[in-house]
Amino acid sequence: MQQLIRGRVLDFHADPAETDENHRYLEDGAILIEDGRIRAVGDHADLARPDLPEIDHHPNLILPGFIDTHIHFPQVQVIGSWGAQLLDWLNTYTFPEEARFGQQGHAGAMAGAFLDLLTAHGTTTAVAFCSVHPESAEALFSAAEARNMAMIAGKVMMDRNAPEAVLDTPQSGYDDSKALLEKWHGRGRQRYAITPRFAITSTPEQLEMTGQLAREYPDCHIQTHLSENLEEIDYTLSLYPKARDYLDIYETYGLLSDRLLLGHSIHLRDREIRRMAETGSRAVFCPTSNLFLGSGLFDEAGLRAAGVVSGVATDVGGGTSYSMLQTLNEGYKILQLRGQKLHPLSAFHWATRGNALALGMQDRIGTLAPGSDADLVVLDAQATPAMALRMQRAQTLAEELFILQIMGDDRAIAQTYVAGQPMKAE
Repeated sequence: MQQLIRGRVLDFHADPAETDENHRYLEDGAILIEDGRIRAVGDHADLARPDLPEIDHHPNLILPGFIDTHIHFPQVQVIGSWGAQLLDWLNTYTFPEEARFGQQGHAGAMAGAFLDLLTAHGTTTAVAFCSVHPESAEALFSAAEARNMAMIAGKVMMDRNAPEAVLDTPQSGYDDSKALLEKWHGRGRQRYAITPRFAITSTPEQLEMTGQLAREYPDCHIQTHLSENLEEIDYTLSLYPKARDYLDIYETYGLLSDRLLLGHSIHLRDREIRRMAETGSRAVFCPTSNLFLGSGLFDEAGLRAAGVVSGVATDVGGGTSYSMLQTLNEGYKILQLRGQKLHPLSAFHWATRGNALALGMQDRIGTLAPGSDADLVVLDAQATPAMALRMQRAQTLAEELFILQIMGDDRAIAQTYVAGQPMKAE
């Protein structure tokens, strides 16, 4: 069945930081959807037919759905927990909370709530850490499959420096990950991410088996953490005294590639930056988390100049909002402190096509190109009285986007479509 989604349409075909010819904007545009895919995009007058069902979202903006490249599914009930930096935060809040995901039925209850929150905030694809328990990944993949929602996820592998309830072993971590991977990777819209939490919680033996998995399944993403916090870096290097630096630990076990997503990547040495660029390994900027946990300021311009591709992400629950709009808001402020600028066109490119590029999935998500999955977000820049008042003085598309970026949140999400299906009740 075909349907037409009408409104002001915006998507990107190039990076605004690299060229002025970067986007398509249609004042009265339409997106033709059939069987969950985009068939055509153009002016409404050219695509409308009397027999074609149509939903009109004017005067709102329609963009590709937001992509969140780093989020922790088991932390939904510890988001906004007070008063700690990274390592204390993990021990005080995260690990006890993740232990609950071994309880019968808990992961399933949380998975539905988690995906509802994502789509309520305009996010249609996420790269998610699950807990150590295989049932947490099972629950998330099952819930995403029921929504036909593209999910990249994996159970964390961690065999030391945490409570027993959230530990596996090198062999069980490998076995559980492989079983989940073989069941879910490439099933519908689901993809598996091999997920060693970080070097502190994995022994050399576990990272060796992680590398074995990566060699066996080279088309899987790998997600972990890198250089988020200075204390974390010192502790990591004390556990791996032969490593040249933090990244060298992952390099030693064969994990560096353009499938590797390195959350945070704040306090990097020159060699690490060079090797990330040479291997295509991705940095992932998590601004609300970096501010909330006092971790540091991401160097977007420095990494870009070195040739490192970066994603941007919420990092819930260290991150404080599911909203990619609020993530871009805090990202703007961090880069201001760095003496760098985040233009609104660059911001919205980053949360859509830019994150798709970081994942190597730009052929399916992140744009409105024909053949792409019909994942859309509809944005209302007048969603609150304060936004509506500010919009009275906006004169350009860039100004409107910046109002959404700085003042917007879930209230600015008029609708979210996943594979052509509306996710929010009208």
